[in-house]
Amino acid sequence: MTNAQRLTLVRAAHTVIYVVMAGASLVVLAAGITGATGPWLWVAGGLVAVESVVFAAYGFKCPMTAMAVKYGATPDGAWDTFFPERCTRHTFRVFGPVILVGFALLAARWTLG
Repeated sequence: MTNAQRLTLVRAAHTVIYVVMAGASLVVLAAGITGATGPWLWVAGGLVAVESVVFAAYGFKCPMTAMAVKYGATPDGAWDTFFPERCTRHTFRVFGPVILVGFALLAARWTLG
């Protein structure tokens, strides 16, 4: 398998993971706002928690980005997902607060009852 093919696989996997994690982050926020619960909240919360641990373990950088660069990704061409870079540039600034607010609201709801 060539590096170009490996990069395509990494970008595809990273794009799918990005979509799933963005959705999970929004589920946590929506549950915090509405008070809705269910098994889907535990799945989304677990995914977000695991993602947070992975980011912390890798110095708050995505390990998938490092893999993409290893196989030839460059910021001026094929980057680390199939989304335009302008869509993913502010991921941490957008989803960090979404996740924190979502979990804070959930904690407040569960604590204050």
